[in-house]
Amino acid sequence: MRYLHSSADRSRVVPALLLAVGVLVSVILVGCGQDSALSDSVVACAPDDGGLALPDGFCATVVAEDLGTTRHLTVAANGDVYAAVRDTTAEAGIVALRDTDNDYEADQTEYFGDGSGTGIGLRNGYLYFGADTALWRYERAADELVPSGDREIIVDGFPEERQHAVKPFDFDGDGHLYVNVGAPSNACMEQMRTKGSPGQDPCPLLEQYAGIWQYQAEETGQTHTPDARYASGIRNAVALTWNEDADNLYAVQHGRDQLHQFFPELYSPEESSELPAEEFFKVDDGDDFGWPYCYYDWRTETKVLMPEYGGDGETVGRCDQFEDPIQAFPGHWGPNAVLFYDGDQFPDRYRAGAFIAWHGSWNRTPYQEGYKVTFTPFKGAQPSGNYEIFADGFAGRDSLRNPGQAEHRPTGLAVGPDGGLYVSDDENGTIWRIVYEGTEDN
Repeated sequence: MRYLHSSADRSRVVPALLLAVGVLVSVILVGCGQDSALSDSVVACAPDDGGLALPDGFCATVVAEDLGTTRHLTVAANGDVYAAVRDTTAEAGIVALRDTDNDYEADQTEYFGDGSGTGIGLRNGYLYFGADTALWRYERAADELVPSGDREIIVDGFPEERQHAVKPFDFDGDGHLYVNVGAPSNACMEQMRTKGSPGQDPCPLLEQYAGIWQYQAEETGQTHTPDARYASGIRNAVALTWNEDADNLYAVQHGRDQLHQFFPELYSPEESSELPAEEFFKVDDGDDFGWPYCYYDWRTETKVLMPEYGGDGETVGRCDQFEDPIQAFPGHWGPNAVLFYDGDQFPDRYRAGAFIAWHGSWNRTPYQEGYKVTFTPFKGAQPSGNYEIFADGFAGRDSLRNPGQAEHRPTGLAVGPDGGLYVSDDENGTIWRIVYEGTEDN
């Protein structure tokens, strides 16, 4: 089925049915500016792009809103959208959305599942879900909105945590599952988040936390074990994905907090809001990225000692033994999702590049930043250019003093079967779909 669209006024389009005799009916056509390479893509847009600010040639529509704290996303081959939800009035951890009239606004919404969570994904006829202490799946037939299969535990036994408990995950092409196990700590202090308390050395949390673990995607009944650790020294990687083009795992870390609060003699409030960097990692088996001993200063492009371990903001010390990021962002933007674009609806320059959803953070108060989606071009396994702002306007206002003032906070990313980019928000429970309606030379 092929759809025509209006690129003149970005109004919502009415899908046209391609009849067997080749006659197009029920078409609203005001003009079409797409080139032939993109003309088979489906475009539907809200007049105001759902409140977003986007690059020239892109537009957006609101798929659904008021869904609860929607976190990560996945989209099935038939276009059904699934979001993990951390808190809903329905007391279920997954919301399923279906568009039955082809306007890209969900008109069927179903909540199901046990418990709340952040991670979600589809693989080989199953819907996988990441709660805080376990990962499980449900068998799902191709035409089912709500899976009919019983819950099957894939991995359980993750320790209960009061902070950084979320379990985002992704799969590689060889049947492995990778899951974040965040550290229930800021900087592994002897007394948690206490001014003057030194860091524990060695940090005992590295045994069970602060890294990425690898399990078998198809094997049920696995138990979390230190032996399955894949990479270490990662404080909390809510943004985690497998890059098929590079055949490699990638993650973006939430950096530590409260440098000025605990070390005012070393860091001003402004410096504390900018440091440490949010680090974008290419993750290989056995890598160690240095938490809690080190952080990365994006201004000097140097990994330096944490002050809890004798650092002064400049001393490198042991930090030269740990892996550096492939790209660094200013502090406390709050990376909550990373995705390598594998669709063909966007222009070629976006192919295989990385989108990151930035959630914002209380630790930048009052110097708020984040609340956007950025794009980083890639060539092979490495960035090929600087990051750029792709989607903005989520906060709903020009300036914020704290995250509670934001209208939306981007949290999840997914690519639909036709190449549209889906973005979720856990402040207002909104999901957008972003598409390209311009020409390649826009």
